[in-house]
Amino acid sequence: MRRFDLVQLRTQWDDLMALFDVAANRSDAVFGELVAKYEEDGRFYHTLAHIQNVLEVIQSLSPYAQDLPAIQLAAWFHDAIYDPRAADNEHQSAQYAARALDYLGIPTATSATVQRLIQATTHRPPYPDDIDCQILLDADLATFASDHTLQVWIEEAIRQEYAFVPETTYREGRRRILQQFLQRERIYYTELMAAALEKQARQNITNAIVRLK
Repeated sequence: MRRFDLVQLRTQWDDLMALFDVAANRSDAVFGELVAKYEEDGRFYHTLAHIQNVLEVIQSLSPYAQDLPAIQLAAWFHDAIYDPRAADNEHQSAQYAARALDYLGIPTATSATVQRLIQATTHRPPYPDDIDCQILLDADLATFASDHTLQVWIEEAIRQEYAFVPETTYREGRRRILQQFLQRERIYYTELMAAALEKQARQNITNAIVRLK
């Protein structure tokens, strides 16, 4: 299981809330609710460990961001609603974010940006002129370039989330999804991520497809 540091995550959340002068009781309430959602039964990959990893990659790309707080908020909320049986998790997560951000008193313009970014995590390209969207999507897919041990664990964790799907059906569906990423001109949009991780990510995806066969 991938580990996460809840204390570090809480510090990052508090720092983000401080940018918007959010009342402590409201910040505490939403943070607690998010933690509960990411620790729901049935989650093995889409957990707080994933959120922490996404936030770390976003921070590494922060010099290129136009609206870093909005990207960070989108990272926190982008998998808040996760039902492997549903086809609209991104939409539902965006709607949940809208309600939570309103409760927190986040400006309407920022909330709209966050919702747009979350909706983009369907990963249906292209996003050629939106650097903040590119940063979030690259961060979300950064684990494609992880080392072999972690890559195998990730595929197993995702399989656990789809335990209700018959094995043959799952393998065929997962292969199709992974093939779609290989068919893209680039997996990563930002130049930094493409230069550092593109080659490894493609090799890892190819290896995962072979294992699925």
